Amino acid sequence: AGNDFLGWLHLPSSITDAELTDIENTANVLRSKCEVVVAIGIGGSYLGARAAIELLHSQLYNDLVQDAPKIYFVGNSISPSYLNQILKLCEDKDFSINVISKSGTTTEPALAFRIFRSLAIEKYGREGAKDRIDKAKGTLKQLADQEGYETFVIPDDVGGRYSVLTAVGLLPIAVSGSDIEKLMQGAAHAREALSVCDLEKNDCYRYAAL
Repeated sequence: AGNDFLGWLHLPSSITDAELTDIENTANVLRSKCEVVVAIGIGGSYLGARAAIELLHSQLYNDLVQDAPKIYFVGNSISPSYLNQILKLCEDKDFSINVISKSGTTTEPALAFRIFRSLAIEKYGREGAKDRIDKAKGTLKQLADQEGYETFVIPDDVGGRYSVLTAVGLLPIAVSGSDIEKLMQGAAHAREALSVCDLEKNDCYRYAAL
């Protein structure tokens, strides 16, 4: 039971060079034309990327960043105060939207996406907004196809909370300026090292025992 959701175990080796290149190319476009990237997601759909960015840069990333867009995470609550604050930050800046939803039906991300999509269309027009909305597929895939938004796939066998090494996490991480190819190489190395079922050699086993 649950074996159909173990795809995350193999992500470091199963992701292709072409997929990484696509993510990097999109990240470079966002870095070149945006001052702000709004990442919309809830739970693991945003926490992994946020944790990685804070690890690789700083918890004060948005305050310190100079050569990359600020990254704001929304869609994890329905707080009108927070949403309005982020909206205000985007009003006079070039921004893009990265909406992450495997089901596409979760209330908080769906609400945030509706609000920020409306702002993007109002600011850039429907055609201009096409180049500023990226999403990982779910129920919103039909809308993405209809409107011409770029999409990335969340593998069916990877749950949201384990999705940081898919496009869900890798796109925001790449936008921040981190090298996702080296990140995946490190993940592959860690997977190999931690697959050794020997208490004397496996650091996770030793840590758990201590």
